Amino acid sequence: MVTRSRSVLFQRTTVVPAFALVALVLTWGRDVPGWVVAVAAALLAGAVLAAVHHAEVVAHRVGEPYGSLVLAISVTVIEVALIVTLTADGGDKSASLARDTVFAAVMITCNGIFGLSLLVGALRGGVARFNPEGTGAALATVATLAGLSLVLPTFTTSSPGPKFSPGQLVFAAIASALLYALFVATQTVRHREEFLPVTSEGHVIEEEEHEHPPTARDAWTSLGLLGLALVAVVGLAKVVSPTIESGVEKAGLPHAVVGVVIALLVLLPESIAAVRAALRDRVQTSLNLALGSAMASIGLTIPAVAVASIWLDGPLLLGLGSTHMVLLALTVVVGILTVVPGRATPLQGGVHLSLLAAYIVLAINP
Repeated sequence: MVTRSRSVLFQRTTVVPAFALVALVLTWGRDVPGWVVAVAAALLAGAVLAAVHHAEVVAHRVGEPYGSLVLAISVTVIEVALIVTLTADGGDKSASLARDTVFAAVMITCNGIFGLSLLVGALRGGVARFNPEGTGAALATVATLAGLSLVLPTFTTSSPGPKFSPGQLVFAAIASALLYALFVATQTVRHREEFLPVTSEGHVIEEEEHEHPPTARDAWTSLGLLGLALVAVVGLAKVVSPTIESGVEKAGLPHAVVGVVIALLVLLPESIAAVRAALRDRVQTSLNLALGSAMASIGLTIPAVAVASIWLDGPLLLGLGSTHMVLLALTVVVGILTVVPGRATPLQGGVHLSLLAAYIVLAINP
């Protein structure tokens, strides 16, 4: 036991996040040359893989749906800190950063991770099977949160522009937090069985098929290392973000592309973990990760930026434009049609991935 615990300190999944944190400390708030950015990007990728490993160890110990919930909340909490930090540093130019990053997270999770998981699961077993009750409840919550926080601000008249008045922002923040808390209680307590993986015959899998679950000590160690790895991931994403912004400006691309790139970097751990789960024929776990991450991104970000807006200068633009509202509506409608049968072929996965591709193309060339 002692030998095993000591060996963990020298594993790649421990050493890489440690180096990434050192790099984060040395580069934070500084202008760094290109080669340092390249090293930071490499360490960021290593920290992503380490985060996925430790998340899987924790998930193995606590079981589903708690494992996917741990990863989704961990990533989103640090993502929120990143958004607030960048918004505070960017002034008026970052007025729409929260909206752009949250919407990018919704599209990446609900179409990218969701579609890729279905595609991988269907190609592996012919048909990807999941629980429509739990997945449908998650999709409905995501749709409601997105509508309240990202669509309504475009149509309100109390404040000019696509933003809430202070009272409306308080309501959106409280509603988002309460809805997310209610969903977590539903997922983990009252209706936990609706979020567990199912067999090809549609039977719920209560216990994962693992030889030796990790000990409590190993699980706590991995939980701590998961937090460190995620801090490194999001912190280094901020370090490389000036290079990203510079590249976006030099390429003549819209500033919203910065939010897309940041969301892609931050959601890498969930993406890899979801694909691995789909390869093990645990598509429900993959969908829990996808929709849970989308929900947490809205349900935690909106209250956070609402509180932060008290001391942040400049407007807080949350309302989507018409093009993005169409993409969100298509995502919700296609998601409903995908979820209702409780099974999906590669076609459904391809449809969701095509919506993500459309979003990325229109973000680059609006």
